Amino acid sequence: MSALVPSRTADLHPSLGASLSGTNLERAGDHNQRVMLQAIRVSGPITRAELATITGLTAPAIANITKRLLNDGLIMEVGRLHGARGQPAMRLAINPDGCYSIGVNIDRDHVTVLVLDLLGQVRHRATLDVDFPLPDTVAAFFKEQVDALQAGGTFPQDRIVGIGVAMPDDLGRVNLPNRPASYEAWNTVNVARLFSAILPLPVFLENDAAAAALGELQFGHGLHDPSFFYILISRGLGGGMVIDGQYFRGAQGRSGEIGFLPVSSPRTPATSLQEAVSLSALFTFLKANGYPLSQPDELAGLDAAGQALVDQWLDLAAELLTVPIIAVSCLVNPEAVFLGGRLPTTQLDRLAQLITDRLQAHAGTIPVIAPVYRAATAMDAPAVGAAILPFNDRLLPSRTALMKTAAA
Repeated sequence: MSALVPSRTADLHPSLGASLSGTNLERAGDHNQRVMLQAIRVSGPITRAELATITGLTAPAIANITKRLLNDGLIMEVGRLHGARGQPAMRLAINPDGCYSIGVNIDRDHVTVLVLDLLGQVRHRATLDVDFPLPDTVAAFFKEQVDALQAGGTFPQDRIVGIGVAMPDDLGRVNLPNRPASYEAWNTVNVARLFSAILPLPVFLENDAAAAALGELQFGHGLHDPSFFYILISRGLGGGMVIDGQYFRGAQGRSGEIGFLPVSSPRTPATSLQEAVSLSALFTFLKANGYPLSQPDELAGLDAAGQALVDQWLDLAAELLTVPIIAVSCLVNPEAVFLGGRLPTTQLDRLAQLITDRLQAHAGTIPVIAPVYRAATAMDAPAVGAAILPFNDRLLPSRTALMKTAAA
């Protein structure tokens, strides 16, 4: 499959900013190596001289770090840059097979397991469509995928750096339609142990909307728009805020909880946003009108009357999302708002356009309104974001990693 980086300019871009700035802090070599790898990932193939321009590191530091990355198999030499004076400079690029990460997304209607390589390409993907999967079902599906991966031999275990798991907060507590009482098992299960018992690797847990935002940051439009708000439309409704290339969690780690915003509209009895804008809400609406669906891929097969109902719901969703997006624009001033999740891409594009049309009516009174687009990582965003978590811990630059290194 193709890389998840959008087809936009790969030039040395000023918006890459602090994420590609090296540091001369003592004992910060690990951070500088992470910065170097990120610079090669974002702008490669690239020469050592160009790396020095981007990162601000000295030529000896560049030479030492690139040598380590080559020895570790994380980058590779891909030919010389011709056309300039003197000896042609060797270009460096990410080695996609340098390492891999497993991402898992657990939600009320599916479980997705995928393998991501270091270039951001999905190398393996499997989805189990099932309503309200219990921990035992998730563990059995994960083991089935791990057994298949090991039998295939494509992904050596010593090259898999970890397992990332993305799932909604309060998975077993939020009362969505048709939730069985047994689903409360998620309130007491040790999720990390559920996976490490099958594959003994580090396990990283994250909220699904936060993971989707992280995925967009590292392998989507966030590479060029590093301040954005991500709206995840799944069985519930979540959001994630990224500011200057860093995910913002808030005081209790619950920032971006757009689904809990109160709403009041004569068009719906919903009292919270996710009661009206979510796949659960859409399927409830369709069922009440004679179209009992349970999975997003069934939306494409609807007849004209069914599609008209979806269009009606999309119009309501756009109406209810417009004011929250204006609030985000005024309070945070992001570069963009991205829509992702399990809605088919045609519906996400339609929703983005409907919201944009409504926002135009406020253009003369609101100083700046962030544009709304479909996310680059839309359908598998939580699973891709989950797979990035081990990369973040081991390889990619972050303020947290810098603080750990500088304090060592």
